[in-house]
Amino acid sequence: MIPLGGLGEIGKNMCLLEYKDDILVIDAGFKFPDEDHLGIDYIIPNTEYLERKRQNIRGLILTHGHMDHVGALPYLIEKLGNPDIYGGALTRGIVAKRHEEFPHLPKLKFHIVKADDTTKFGDHFEVEFFHVNHNIPDDLALFIKTPKATVVHTADFKFDHSPTNGQPINLDHLRELGKRGVTVLMADSTGAEREGHSISEKTIMDNMELIFQDSKQMVVFGTFASMVDRIQQIVWLSEKYGRKVIFEGYSMKSNVEIAKELGYIKMQKDTQITSNQVNDYPRSKITVIATGAQGQSNAALMRIANHEHRFIRLIKKDSLIFSSSTIPGNERAVQNLKDMFYRAGMKVYHYQMMDIHAGGHAQKEDLGHMMEVMSPKILMPIHGQYSMMVSHSEIGQSKGITEENIIIADNGSVIHLSNPDLGNPVSDKIKWWFDKRTVSSNPILVDGLGIGDVGNVVLRDRQVLAEDGMFVIVILIDTKTCRVLTSPDIISRGFIYLKDNKELLAQVRKKARFVVEKSSTVGQLDTAYLKDNLREEIGKFLFQKTEKRPMVLPVVIEV
Repeated sequence: MIPLGGLGEIGKNMCLLEYKDDILVIDAGFKFPDEDHLGIDYIIPNTEYLERKRQNIRGLILTHGHMDHVGALPYLIEKLGNPDIYGGALTRGIVAKRHEEFPHLPKLKFHIVKADDTTKFGDHFEVEFFHVNHNIPDDLALFIKTPKATVVHTADFKFDHSPTNGQPINLDHLRELGKRGVTVLMADSTGAEREGHSISEKTIMDNMELIFQDSKQMVVFGTFASMVDRIQQIVWLSEKYGRKVIFEGYSMKSNVEIAKELGYIKMQKDTQITSNQVNDYPRSKITVIATGAQGQSNAALMRIANHEHRFIRLIKKDSLIFSSSTIPGNERAVQNLKDMFYRAGMKVYHYQMMDIHAGGHAQKEDLGHMMEVMSPKILMPIHGQYSMMVSHSEIGQSKGITEENIIIADNGSVIHLSNPDLGNPVSDKIKWWFDKRTVSSNPILVDGLGIGDVGNVVLRDRQVLAEDGMFVIVILIDTKTCRVLTSPDIISRGFIYLKDNKELLAQVRKKARFVVEKSSTVGQLDTAYLKDNLREEIGKFLFQKTEKRPMVLPVVIEV
């Protein structure tokens, strides 16, 4: 068992199981960059190990359609040899729609599976898919049989006795799986630090209805485009209170159309309108569902907040609902977005005020319940920050799983499992251990069309430019005499305003002449050595004078 992402972090979920010459891959997600990753679009798992063994990949299973589980697929599919992909109908729809944005990639070999299907992967893996609840339909957990062990991968899950779409988890079926014997339970840890049970979607809908009852003007929801169940709830409430619905954001519109085709979003024919029809109806009859609840600068909600949307204008007493939790790292951006709406005099609602968002993840009581029905020999927390995995392990110990049978791993860890007692997946002879070696797990950064070509050096340069700016000094040198011919030109961006710092610039020019004279002799000019000296000496001088460290870029022109 090798986790490639999702451990010690939120997002970027990916792992693999390997037995002899067969490899089964589960999920291929991305995560969004934090504030230190300037200019980076996404962060995806490192798949060097899989790329070397791609001929052994028997299949890639996508548990559900959230981007932290499927978002890396376009960047990895060719590297992995375009393997067969397995997932639910909605997952396929979301993946296929996004794949259209990458016309250079090969056609996906996607096989739709559903709960209770069983599929063989190579000679050594047999997977039974079973239904679990999440905040997106077609979420599939996995019961994986191998010659020596059984592994249950819960996917993202929660127990919801009144879900928006589909049925609650079939507890009788879970107990039946548990009776077959579960060697390893790989379980979602995202909610492991939260007490009690996760909130039912019915509770969320009841609370959102209170907002509809109270609002006398336009209602705007910010949520994830992949939260199909939440979108369905908002549509139902809008229809109940006679409102038309506008969907904003490319991914929102795409996912809604896919979900409508598959029957996961149902609405009356005249419910949906386009944004250019917004003024055809009273404000009290309009609901907007938009992407951008994480404060993304280019998303629909931010365009609306900045008055940059062509048709939608928000005014005082309109209602804005953040029906999603804040992804770690996005706190500042989300707070800034909230403040913009508060300043506009809007009524702002978010999940910290009232239960208008239910996370799709099991909490402490739910995780304990999963262990009770599955009765695993070994627990392996996945999908969460390190503290969440530790909390998950403590829940496991409270349910009777011994500490030595709990695997808290890191991305790149190689976990071996042996069982000399074939046919008994919960034998006392089962042992697990960490390999001394690990596989490459340093994350791959996606920057525009570049995948993995931005490293720590580039990020440090961007950080310097963002914090202290850039200082360019252009020097013209006579190659025969090694003397500076004219006064050096200086260009500054993001460091100082040149017109207000003429004395400092004169001192820098004088310093540059001195460095040139010190670094060269007549007839001998080592340009590389001179540039290094200029960079170091001018950098020190600027710090002494300003206590700032701009990026110093010397340009030496020889004539």
